[in-house]
Amino acid sequence: MIVVGAGLTGGRAAEALRQQGYAGRVVLVGEEPERPYERPPLSKELLRGEKRSSEFFLRSEPYYAEQRIELRLNTRVERIDAQAHRALLSGGSVLSYDRLLIATGCTVRRLRVPGTELRGLHYLRTLRDADAIASALAARPNVLVVGAGFIGCEVAASARMLGCHVTMIDVATPLAAVIGERLGQWIASMHRAHGVDVRVGVGVAAFHGTERVETALLDNGEEVPCGLVVIGVGVMPNIPAVEGATLDVQDGIVVDERCRTSIADLYAAGDVASWPHPVWGERLRVEHFDHAQNHGVWAAKCMLGETKPYAPVPFFWSDQYDRSIQYVGYAPRWNDLVLRASPESGSFSAFYLMDGRLQACFAVNRFKDISAARRLLRTRSTIDPELLADESVDLKKLLVEPA
Repeated sequence: MIVVGAGLTGGRAAEALRQQGYAGRVVLVGEEPERPYERPPLSKELLRGEKRSSEFFLRSEPYYAEQRIELRLNTRVERIDAQAHRALLSGGSVLSYDRLLIATGCTVRRLRVPGTELRGLHYLRTLRDADAIASALAARPNVLVVGAGFIGCEVAASARMLGCHVTMIDVATPLAAVIGERLGQWIASMHRAHGVDVRVGVGVAAFHGTERVETALLDNGEEVPCGLVVIGVGVMPNIPAVEGATLDVQDGIVVDERCRTSIADLYAAGDVASWPHPVWGERLRVEHFDHAQNHGVWAAKCMLGETKPYAPVPFFWSDQYDRSIQYVGYAPRWNDLVLRASPESGSFSAFYLMDGRLQACFAVNRFKDISAARRLLRTRSTIDPELLADESVDLKKLLVEPA
């Protein structure tokens, strides 16, 4: 068994192969020099100096030798020969496989404007990226965050908590693509209340400076002083080259409910894969921690013969300042947004419904609500919006178990 990609998905998959009793050869190939680690702390605890990078590894170094998992780190899979069942690695070596899992995750989208070659511009994807940004933050520079998605918001919060002057810009309201305009505006107001200069509806035209970045020219003509720029404008599935057969790719590698691609003995999981959800009735591609590790474990089971479909309730979280933000479900569309308490209170929940049927829940410092919502989403029953909004109603009592 070869696992291509030594991130969270690949790491958990390799572990699961052994935990499920597979006794054959397992090779885990990763482009980074580090063994598998968790990424969520990179934009939070590591940037703020609260934890060291050594605390984020999934397993100790001896674990892989003990479990007979061969680590091929700092190694790229140049191409996969599907007919010959071979993976060609950087450096010229070749590995043969019975089954291969693609767990290559995503790669950052690059900003294409003048001045991006200047020092002081960073992307955050890897442990080394985070270490470089953390070192730069130690000087408390003026920080410009380009992109107000989850990474951008978390970096802005961390930099502000360190005492940096922070400007965050985006062409759209923060997180509005996921949680809607109303709550996206609440995210923006939360950052402004903590001193972040949030500018919406604007992008970068160019960066200026002599060797290092000094200012950013925005596309509305304004200039923003900055000694450190962190760019978070999205990611793209990192799809390896495959020859000898056609790999079906549509917003990621297309897999079935058992992680199988369009090519025999080739599997895919995690951020890079698009899979059919049997409950939501459409394809999903999720870029969050919970899915990454669960899908990796599921892929390992499927490589060993599991036949049940992968059907989780999607979940992700984000910690910003003193707010624990959680989201459960999947709501690309909704026609009713029900609030349980006011967002201005700092502790509230929002329920996304389509024709009365619950699609997702967004909660801030409301752990019981998110737990109840997760259970409600497993049944996907219709719910009276007034009951969701009424804080005197116990959400758990709305649960109707399937017959």
